[in-house]
Amino acid sequence: MMEEKIMTLHPEGKAGVNILKRRYDQVKEAILMILDENGGELTFKETSEIAQDVLKGNFDGKILWYVVTVKLDLEARGIIKRVPKTSPHRIRRVDA
Repeated sequence: MMEEKIMTLHPEGKAGVNILKRRYDQVKEAILMILDENGGELTFKETSEIAQDVLKGNFDGKILWYVVTVKLDLEARGIIKRVPKTSPHRIRRVDA
């Protein structure tokens, strides 16, 4: 049986990628949990490092690639946003 996939979105309107929904959901849940546990805002680097620790051994893919892909999708869907004029760039839950 074919696994369900999701076509990701890109905040700049670029083409998304078609990935397995179970991987998407796993990474999305990790990113949102990490942001929630850290006041709703972190640098992208901090978020990706924590996500790699959280998902390691429990994920069958290149974790960092999926974190970048899902982060862009979450930005495009308005769930998280890039904090303007931050370096290194920070991301924040929209409702945080």
